[in-house]
Amino acid sequence: MPLRMAETMKTVAMLLAGGEGSRLTVLSEQRAKPAVPFAGKFRIIDFTISNCVHSGIGTVGVLTQYRPHSLNEHIGIGKPWGLDRSRGGVRLLPPYHGRGHQRWFAGTADAIYQNLGFINDHRADAVLILSGDHIYKMDYREMLRAHVEKGADLTVAVMEVPIEEAFRFGIMKVDEDGRIVEFAEKPKDPSKGNLASLGIYIFSANALDAVLHRENENHTDLDFGKHVIPSMLADGSRVMSYRFSGYWVDVGTVDSYLNTNLELIGGRAALDLYDEKWPILTQSEERPAVKIGPQGKVTEALVSNGCVVKGLVRNSVLSPGVYVSPGAVIENSVVMNDVWVGPGVHINNMVIDKRVRVGPGAVLGTGDPKVANEKMPDKLSAGISVIGKGAIIPPSCKVGLNVLIESDVEESDFPDDLVVADGQTVERAK
Repeated sequence: MPLRMAETMKTVAMLLAGGEGSRLTVLSEQRAKPAVPFAGKFRIIDFTISNCVHSGIGTVGVLTQYRPHSLNEHIGIGKPWGLDRSRGGVRLLPPYHGRGHQRWFAGTADAIYQNLGFINDHRADAVLILSGDHIYKMDYREMLRAHVEKGADLTVAVMEVPIEEAFRFGIMKVDEDGRIVEFAEKPKDPSKGNLASLGIYIFSANALDAVLHRENENHTDLDFGKHVIPSMLADGSRVMSYRFSGYWVDVGTVDSYLNTNLELIGGRAALDLYDEKWPILTQSEERPAVKIGPQGKVTEALVSNGCVVKGLVRNSVLSPGVYVSPGAVIENSVVMNDVWVGPGVHINNMVIDKRVRVGPGAVLGTGDPKVANEKMPDKLSAGISVIGKGAIIPPSCKVGLNVLIESDVEESDFPDDLVVADGQTVERAK
């Protein structure tokens, strides 16, 4: 009976996609984190939306806020995912100003609270709440069945993480039945354990409505980890865990973003992008096939449509439209759409955003990885440099490691000697 009930329940998915993603530095300066390109042709949010579609969930609300234009353009009416429907489908839900409503979402749960009308309009029995900025494949139907079978008011997807990373997550303790008995949001105390929330929740619609209305009276910055889950544990609600054993990654930092991309090369990651049974769907660009020139060579790489390679590409990911000139070398890097790489350029350990122009003879990403960035030591210290969208790198420029080059910088913004030392930042002229 519980399994049949799960199949017939009306489930609405709500994707939290308004995050700034500040740890990605300039990569999320002009776009929301879920809209950041990933694995060449995809965006981060494509994985979550594809999971919904393959799990049979046809009503998806995408809650946007920070720099939503790129995300809005990418999702559109949802046609690539088959969500361009007269009933259900995908709906972009930006914050709005109205009587009794805030202009901006003040927390994860506040964003849902302000869109309870959307949930109620679709007469949902269960509400699946997701983050739009994680890389994973998951059949939400299995979690929904467990939710129904356990008679839960809330089910939280969990997995064990390295203890040294536990402070970044909501950490919980569960009993022998999987019921959550203790929850701590991003604890500094390692004794709390390492069973982490993945930010994937299934609420019974009535329980969600009740707790959000109750907690909204006490908190203007209503958040699931800080307020909603602790409140439900305190009032005796049935809060259950669901252990997920598949591949799941939060690409929230520059080093995790680069490493996760590179792990996809040569099947080094458990994530299979070529699985015909669970394809990742996206808004594809119409571009011609990849062209490899007479001097071009590609080894261990992901190269997207529209790229022209006349140099060497090794252990790297190229998004659509990248041009690699003769004599240029790109290795251990992610290069996004329509970047032009000049002759004789050498690129290593770099993440380069869209429409960057790298002048001939430039050498990028060589130096001492131990020298952290002078302005962002907590975000750029892993030996990786980042170049923002639309930057112009002068010919023969030398760029070290843990360097940040802001979006839209011009040649005149660089030092006179064209040397950007390890840990430095190149800023736009004011």
